[in-house]
Amino acid sequence: MNSTFRTPLYQKIQDYVRELIETDGLKPGDRIPTEKELMSRFNVSKITVVNAMTGLANENVITRVPGKGSFVTGSEPNEAPDPQPKAVPAQPAAEERQNAAPSVRTGIIGIVMPSIDDYFAIRIIEGMQQALVANGYRSMILLSMSQIEREKEAIKTLIDIGAEGLLVFPVDEEKYNEELLSMKFSGFPFVLIDRYLPGVDTHYIAADGKLGISLAVDHLWELGHREIAICSDSPLQTVTVQERIEGYMNSLMNKGALINPAHMITGFHVKSLKDAESHPLFRYIRNRMATAYITLNGRLAVQIYQMARQAGLRVPEDLSIISFDDPTSIVEEFSIFTHVKQFEYEMGYRAADLLLNVISKGHSGDYNKTKLKPELVIGQTTSAVPLR
Repeated sequence: MNSTFRTPLYQKIQDYVRELIETDGLKPGDRIPTEKELMSRFNVSKITVVNAMTGLANENVITRVPGKGSFVTGSEPNEAPDPQPKAVPAQPAAEERQNAAPSVRTGIIGIVMPSIDDYFAIRIIEGMQQALVANGYRSMILLSMSQIEREKEAIKTLIDIGAEGLLVFPVDEEKYNEELLSMKFSGFPFVLIDRYLPGVDTHYIAADGKLGISLAVDHLWELGHREIAICSDSPLQTVTVQERIEGYMNSLMNKGALINPAHMITGFHVKSLKDAESHPLFRYIRNRMATAYITLNGRLAVQIYQMARQAGLRVPEDLSIISFDDPTSIVEEFSIFTHVKQFEYEMGYRAADLLLNVISKGHSGDYNKTKLKPELVIGQTTSAVPLR
């Protein structure tokens, strides 16, 4: 599976303006299309155009003059001056704008999470809280429910109440959240967690998904499994999901195995186990299409475990399960599942620590991109491939 690079909308606008300057031979001081014209041409909102123009201004490609428009950088706009020109506040240099932080010190850090219904999210938040409290900060947590509009609203709300920076576990959709892009261009401090935005440089921290899936495949392969399924119930093909599926395919190909598309089970949802027997995944398990399952979250691992029991199969005697994240216990010693440990607590702690460092020292121009090395914890849900 090849990853698809998505060019952000703001970047398309920037490329268009640069090309326009070159092909139309625009000179310093010539006007470029208005925000309204760009909104109409690209069918985007005003904030997308503003983000694009801010980026071009930061690169000194254009000069933005309040009340007049945007012009090719180099000299004064080619327009007759106003009889009584209004004073235009001096614009800070790009580096100064990037280093800008909220002027009001509130001691509040905003946290945006999809949900807090699993231990993965809870451990991340615990790590964040530990780092924030140790440094005299308090947090406000808002949930996006994995909906991009809710995420946008959460970001706006937290900034409005005076959050000095944000920790965001982002929703990943075909269109990027423009509020995230706006924060990037305005220099507002934020750190992304668990996933990043392809093609957009930001601070982020995540576990190495490809390494994690490789550890899982290697373990099952050593146990004799050759029919290994990978399962994701995410409604979106997030960066995280894509990365893990690519890792799964690469791991099998490195072993000389053929890729069975039927073993890549994605995009479904298990609402209730009461009607499990009518679910395609239940039939897949009952018919023993695979001898082992790698699930991309802990909740799904539990559901497959329960479906197997309903189908009269035993774990691990009849089938093996490896989960990303430990679905059964906050206390590691009591876990029964073989799982890829992603060090969620450390992820949250380091994300908060990075954010506080950015707030105190300002953005230097380089983005901190950290991938934590996962480990495989052997539990009671994997064993040698069953004899048939």
